[in-house]
Amino acid sequence: MGKIILTGDRPTGRLHLGHYVGSLRRRVELQNSGEFEKIFIMIADAQALTDNFDNPEKVRQNIIEVALDYLSCGLDPEKSTIFIQSQVAELTELAFYYMNLVTVQRLQRNPTVKAEIQMRGFSESAIEGDTTQRQGIPVGFFTYPISQASDITAFRATTVPAGADQEPMIEQTREIVHKFNSTYGKTLVEPEILLPENCICMRLPGTDGKAKMSKSLGNCIYLSDTPKELKQKVMSMYTDPDHLRIEDPGKVEGNCVFIYLDAFCRDEHFEKYLPDYKNLDEMKEHYRRGGLGDVKCKKLLIAVLEEILEPIRARRKEWEQKIEEVYAILEKGTTEARATAAATLNDVREAMRINYFADKELISEQAARYRETSAKQN
Repeated sequence: MGKIILTGDRPTGRLHLGHYVGSLRRRVELQNSGEFEKIFIMIADAQALTDNFDNPEKVRQNIIEVALDYLSCGLDPEKSTIFIQSQVAELTELAFYYMNLVTVQRLQRNPTVKAEIQMRGFSESAIEGDTTQRQGIPVGFFTYPISQASDITAFRATTVPAGADQEPMIEQTREIVHKFNSTYGKTLVEPEILLPENCICMRLPGTDGKAKMSKSLGNCIYLSDTPKELKQKVMSMYTDPDHLRIEDPGKVEGNCVFIYLDAFCRDEHFEKYLPDYKNLDEMKEHYRRGGLGDVKCKKLLIAVLEEILEPIRARRKEWEQKIEEVYAILEKGTTEARATAAATLNDVREAMRINYFADKELISEQAARYRETSAKQN
């Protein structure tokens, strides 16, 4: 069997630069590399509903936003299968079986689950049943890692491109696969995570310098932002709070402008936009010793990001005029994805010996046994 990719995003809003450097840019590269037999890209609306259960319209409307971002970034429906998670019912059944392979205690220890719960306003004690919490945690949200394992294994994915924050989730998938295979026989494929090659891209901070870029924190630069919006966000970006005057020495570490330049800037950008320096290292050194202002640095970043985002915006505008075609792409991809997931589910049922109607040998053996018993009694 060749190498297979499964990856995707929750449709809770437009995609941003964190998505782009974390995995989206890499997906396009991998899609065009010819290295993979199949690439499945999922719009994870069912997972989005686990913490947006009271606002399904938000998820519904954002399906098209994510699809437009995918296509505008260069994902090709002829090379990648783009589908909607909730329309592949087999994923739910697989998750139901996997629930018997994972303990509540193991889910409680998952660092990604803990982080996500805290980010949404719960204390860590909430996952251990603290009834003083204002709002309980939905079971669907708590069992998110099991659902993700279902998604990955349904398509026999060997590779999952993702950021470092997803490593605990992939590890839990591997545990589920190992437990299933050791219990029922080798059936499922253990996946490997594919991290971004640039370590800066593993966790791109928000424009405010906090945590990572997140829609809920309002610190995103979206792939579909206008030039004006991009400029406003970069010019207000967190830098070194102690770098008050141009002549003051500045800190590069923790400085969002330089973190973003690390993620996106190449040597040729200096020749094109800022020939005062040969490369980013030279620019950093000047900033550290003093004499380089934040505005000059931000203007370079704007130019670099605009070079990346301008063609993405242009393609998006074209796809926005072909919404019916976008939905046709999603429907075709979902049909293909469901066929693949159904084949895996059949293998799982067979391994678990719950494929009753398909097991003709079982039916014949039991029929013969009861006829023999009946004959002896007579």
